[in-house]
Amino acid sequence: MEAIILAGGFGTRLKSLVSDVPKSMALINQRPFLEYLFDYLISQGVTKAVLSVGYKHEIIEAHFNKHYRTLEIDYAIEAEPLGTGGGIRLAFWKISEPRALVMNGDSLFRVDYLAMMEAHLKKNADATLALRKLEDTGRYGRVSVNRAMRITGFAEKQQESVPGYINGGVYIIEKLLLMEPELRGRFSIEKDFFERYCGDSRMYGFPSKDYFLDIGIPEDYNKAQHEFAGFKD
Repeated sequence: MEAIILAGGFGTRLKSLVSDVPKSMALINQRPFLEYLFDYLISQGVTKAVLSVGYKHEIIEAHFNKHYRTLEIDYAIEAEPLGTGGGIRLAFWKISEPRALVMNGDSLFRVDYLAMMEAHLKKNADATLALRKLEDTGRYGRVSVNRAMRITGFAEKQQESVPGYINGGVYIIEKLLLMEPELRGRFSIEKDFFERYCGDSRMYGFPSKDYFLDIGIPEDYNKAQHEFAGFKD
């Protein structure tokens, strides 16, 4: 398996704690967050990761170069910000397989990637999104699915506490889907692709109860310092 990781975030909400490196390189117990993500990728059989980078990408390249343990690393460098969708599309040019795992470089969702890939292939899906069920989806927004787990819609973030599925930030996407000419340039994978095409594409959810943490806010960044200490891979 090959993976694409969005690792160009500025870390605006973490500026008080992390101000001189990309968010994906924020230190968790003196190790960059990306190392924990790479360790889990390796444990799941991923052999290559393409990092979609922009902001201070030189720091990431200097730390990892072309390999981390058994993982081959390549870089898709944005000359200008391309959004989440544009960054993924750029990285797909360096993917040799017809599909790839895609994930954010500032969150860890320890989904069973092999089982997710099996479900994706079995359903002949265009895209599969890892979903996490929460009692309060307000911070993230909500994903609607039917009984077959086919995605039927997306709800905006909201202030009231509403239970449901959230987008866990881990996807399997068919490469050809993002190579359409209308998707050139800057676009959002969430708004301009998932929300726009969920009605016309075979887009499915893959629910998982596995560990999930997004380090994007100080509270969860501090939480990671304690919880990641127990991770061996």
